[in-house]
Amino acid sequence: MNCITIANQKGGVGKTTTAINLGTALAATGMKVLLLDLDPQGNASTGLGISRADRARSSYDLLVGDATLDEATIPTKVPRLDIIPATVDLSGAEIELVEFEERTHRLDKAIRRAEGDWDVMLIDCPPSLGLLTMNAMVAADSLLVPLQCEFFALEGLSQLLNTVERIRTRFNPGLSILGVALTMYDRRNRLTEQVSDDVRAVLGRVVFDTVIPRNVRLSEAPSHGLPALIYDHRCPGSEAYIALARELIARLPDHAPQPAPRSARAA
Repeated sequence: MNCITIANQKGGVGKTTTAINLGTALAATGMKVLLLDLDPQGNASTGLGISRADRARSSYDLLVGDATLDEATIPTKVPRLDIIPATVDLSGAEIELVEFEERTHRLDKAIRRAEGDWDVMLIDCPPSLGLLTMNAMVAADSLLVPLQCEFFALEGLSQLLNTVERIRTRFNPGLSILGVALTMYDRRNRLTEQVSDDVRAVLGRVVFDTVIPRNVRLSEAPSHGLPALIYDHRCPGSEAYIALARELIARLPDHAPQPAPRSARAA
C-alpha cells in the first residue's frame, strides 16, 4: 500500500478537496483506496457523505488504540473508496498523544498492523504541523502538498519542507516529496501566474504540470456529500483532478527521497 500524506500547515489551500477528488479519481482507475480523515473538522468525511451517526469508529480511536485500521474503516458511496472518518474527539488528540510512548509513531504502527487490502492510502491532515500531521508524515511513503497560488505561498512552503527534512532525519528516512499541486489557479490573475512561475523556478519538476483551477463546482460538491468528480465530472475542476491523478500514478513507483531545494530552505 502506497501511503500518501496530503499536508500544508496553511488552511484553505485545497487539502481536503484534493484528498476527496484524488481518491475518487484513483478509485475510478480500479485501485482500492483508503482515505484517512485526520482533520478534527472532519470535512473529508462530510464531503463524502458520511453522517455523524455513521462515525462510530474514527481516526481518533485509531490513534489512541481503541480500534484497528480495519475496524475503523467504512465504505463510501464511491466504489473502491473507503474512509476512516474524523470526529470532534480528534481535536483533543494533540494533547492526549503527549502522554503516549512513541507518540509520533501511533499511526505508523496502526497502519503496519492492518489486514485490509488497499492499493493507496491518502491522509488528509489538519492545517498545522502538530502531532497529528507529524504522525501522518512518519507513517507516509510520500508527501503531496497542495499550494494555493498566492503571494506568501513560498514562505509557508519553505517551513513545511524544513519540517519534512527534520522528520526524514529523525523518524522516517524513506519519506519522499511526491509533488506540489498548485490549487485555486486563476489565469485571469497576473499574481497567480507570477506565483506559479516562482514556485516552478524554485522546485522544478517537483511541481505537478496539472493545476487545479478556481471552480464553483468544486466548492458546491461537498454540500451534497459528493466528490466533484461525481457531482459534475465535466467541470474544469473535475477534469483537472483526473489529470492530476494520472500524473500521481506515474510518480508512484519512484520512492527515492527528494531533499528540499536549497533555495526553498533558505526562503
